[in-house]
Amino acid sequence: MSNEFLQVIVITVAIVLAIIVVYFIFKRSPAPESHSTTPEKNDIPKGATQEKVNVVQEKKEEPKIPGYEETLNDLTNRRKSDYTIPKRAVPEFGKITKQSFSEFAGERILVAEDNPINQKVIVGLLAGSGIDVVLANDGQEALEILEKETNFLMILMDAHMPRVDGFEATRIIRANPQYDHILVVALSGDVGADDIQKMKNAGMAEQLEKPLRMESLYKIFYAYSTQETQPETAVMNILDANEGVEICGGDENFYREILSEFMSDYGDSADRLGDLLRAHDMQAADALLLDITGVAENIGAHSLGDIASHLKLSLSDTHEKSYFSLYDRYKVQLERLMQEIRGYL
Repeated sequence: MSNEFLQVIVITVAIVLAIIVVYFIFKRSPAPESHSTTPEKNDIPKGATQEKVNVVQEKKEEPKIPGYEETLNDLTNRRKSDYTIPKRAVPEFGKITKQSFSEFAGERILVAEDNPINQKVIVGLLAGSGIDVVLANDGQEALEILEKETNFLMILMDAHMPRVDGFEATRIIRANPQYDHILVVALSGDVGADDIQKMKNAGMAEQLEKPLRMESLYKIFYAYSTQETQPETAVMNILDANEGVEICGGDENFYREILSEFMSDYGDSADRLGDLLRAHDMQAADALLLDITGVAENIGAHSLGDIASHLKLSLSDTHEKSYFSLYDRYKVQLERLMQEIRGYL
């Protein structure tokens, strides 16, 4: 066999071996990674794919965990029908003084107020009345006091305080059945409709505006006190004849003439006003009430003037028609005024 033929066989074998080596090297090399961010389902082990999907679904369907405040809100809302605090109607009364609060001697109240000056005002107002006043500097202190004693008629609760504010403290109180007998009254300078609604939602049944007025505080005491009381001023005249005479320059005869004209011109005003309201003639009703408001003030009939003024403002409430309830009060007040004028004349 020639040397040339042997060389050809060696070269051929070498080429075949090289091809085989390259084939196995290529077969064992990993496939290039896909640039897709979403792998195909068949490229990933079935168990791993299913586990990943389940995790994503759990995150999407995971319910929101309510916070502390939401939980208290829910508790309070669920319990609103579970407790009632008796309230009685407050009769008409005249001027209220510090001595008037002695009618509620023996009652105990808790005042949650962080302002020292406001604390002194309330304590000073009720000093000598026989009402026991316990002070708390914030909502947290008020809650700590309630844990030890619950014998309170009401809590005067400042809405905005450090640590625990009045809203949170009230929600905690209203969520606890042990405090169902205690009235919570908001103390706040916020008088907007949204602010008042927020206080009611928290469980504050009544609201006292700052600066505090004696008449408003007296009404709260009278409405919720367990004492059998009757305001001495409830039977006071609603006609301030002395002021009326002063307005008339001290001439009593002239004042009597004004009273007689009032009876003639406005003695039937309740009937006329009722007809106008039922006919939805708000423009004429507004004009009539404007006259009555001015005349009532001039003769010293402030109560009637106040009701007429509020009734005039309510005429725009055509949806709820709240003016009809004020109209009923006007009728009663006018009749009482007519009786006093007749007695005076």
